[in-house]
Amino acid sequence: MFISDDIRYAGVNDHEIDLFEGQYKVPNGMAYNSYVILDGRTAVMDTVDRRFTHEWLDNLSRILDGKAPDYLIVQHMEPDHSANIVNFMNNYPNAVIVSSQKAFNMMKNFFGTEFEDRRIVIGEGSTLSLGKHTLTFVTAPMVHWPEVVMTYDNTDKVLFSADGFGKFGALDADEDWACEARRYYFGIVGKYGQQVQAVLKKAAGLEIKTICPLHGPVLDKDLPYYLGLYNTWSSYGVETEGIMIAYTSVYGNTKKAVELLAEKLKAKGCPNVVVNDLARCDMAEAVEDAFRYGRIVFATTTYNAGIFPFMREFIEHLTERAFQNRTVAFIENGSWAPLAAKTMKSMLESCKNLTYCDTTVKLMSALSDKNREEIEALSDELCQDYLAQSDKTANKSDLSALFKIGYGLYVVTSNDGTKDNGLIVNTVSQVTNTPNRVAVVINKQNYSHHVIKQTGKMNVNCLSTEAPFSVFESFGFRSGRNTDKFEGWDVLRSDNGLVFLPKYINAFMSLEVEQYMDLDTHGMFICSVTEARVISDRETMTYTYYQDKVKPKPQTEGKKGWVCKICGYVYEGDELPDDFVCPLCKHGPQDFEPIG
Repeated sequence: MFISDDIRYAGVNDHEIDLFEGQYKVPNGMAYNSYVILDGRTAVMDTVDRRFTHEWLDNLSRILDGKAPDYLIVQHMEPDHSANIVNFMNNYPNAVIVSSQKAFNMMKNFFGTEFEDRRIVIGEGSTLSLGKHTLTFVTAPMVHWPEVVMTYDNTDKVLFSADGFGKFGALDADEDWACEARRYYFGIVGKYGQQVQAVLKKAAGLEIKTICPLHGPVLDKDLPYYLGLYNTWSSYGVETEGIMIAYTSVYGNTKKAVELLAEKLKAKGCPNVVVNDLARCDMAEAVEDAFRYGRIVFATTTYNAGIFPFMREFIEHLTERAFQNRTVAFIENGSWAPLAAKTMKSMLESCKNLTYCDTTVKLMSALSDKNREEIEALSDELCQDYLAQSDKTANKSDLSALFKIGYGLYVVTSNDGTKDNGLIVNTVSQVTNTPNRVAVVINKQNYSHHVIKQTGKMNVNCLSTEAPFSVFESFGFRSGRNTDKFEGWDVLRSDNGLVFLPKYINAFMSLEVEQYMDLDTHGMFICSVTEARVISDRETMTYTYYQDKVKPKPQTEGKKGWVCKICGYVYEGDELPDDFVCPLCKHGPQDFEPIG
């Protein structure tokens, strides 16, 4: 397989394996990827599992065509990638190993040698010239072992990403990438979201045309899609709108309650209702679903004064992987002393930013009329925003939406006649209540200002505290003139034809411009309210909340240079160029401040 003119694939497919890492079912096998860069000096990227020694060495021999390799680059020391280091070095006695110091320490443990006389130790920013190709090394500690490095080829713009962007399944398996990549990520890497976020920030400064992982296919198309999913997963965001129900049932009564709830949720507009019987499903699939959807219902029985074993195992999987940023509800069953809800909630105490539903369904052995009322109430609570988003069930004159206005942060949406647009604003206020009028202030340099002056209408989306940083990146760091800010969104529209956000908001108002005031650098639009909906009871995102809990803290420790006040990007260097543009938020030097 040709990755580029000079880069070849040398890996192998494994269809003998049934459990990866002794626990993950892999019905379509695994791929152990290795690559060769052919240049003035030749580099081999990683080895493969010990069971495929000869197949891999044969692959290398065909690619090298009699040429001896100069380097073996070891990015990751797990045995499925490092098992053949010694075999390689024995077959190519003049080759040199290139890796991190921590990897060499591990080689001592695995093989009894650190190859002191045949090695190059590299770290963050180290480079290796092969001739036409220059490799730059990017450290990726705890993604998902401490020694990991990734490698960027400056010539062909290829990122060799170690276990990042990997998936279950052999390369000849015909299956959806996202499903098995998601299960792989949350099973193996999911605990280390913060570390993955740090690597993604480094990658944002690179021009990447191809990603070559150590498992799964080479990615060379739609890279924003894969990078976007990794950003969502590693920031513990919601990937797919919907509700997951995880349950165990001994005699079938808890199952009946779950089935009734699932029916109610579907009837009230929930786009995806996923039900997992934890005693029978693949536990890794259940964990994947818990991180994929934004709401989860735990339903189980009291068992030995605790909870049923499969539910306990499931929750332990979640807490081990830093489960957070979700809405949680409980259904418990107990014939004489129900303790399941209390036990489950205590097990989740370490999880950050969980919102618990007010309604807990409490069965006393069998489903009762009271339980049916509780399930009705719980379905209303879980589907409040879905009901408000639907034209058929929404209260479009709910002026309590105006109570969501504060010193908050908002997404103002508009349309220029060809595409939808949106921007972040922080100045929205109610100016009269008879009739209801709202003032919105927008910087004249923003494209939205130009559009709204022409069209005379907008929607104000009140962001809630569940909005992740990616919302601010999308609507605050790019111009709508040359960017489709809603690319990839399943948009919803209000009666005025404009978009309102399908998630991350607690209310929105449709506004019609009545008056415009010129405020020099900004313009103030005085508007009447034509539609108002309350979407959820979540707290409004204030500017303080954004600064304290949403905006990433810049990683400046031990660094000298400048930090972007908008997004936290760090520029290392004594002087910031006058024409420097932040690669993340596209702001100029005026929005940077010195570190220290």
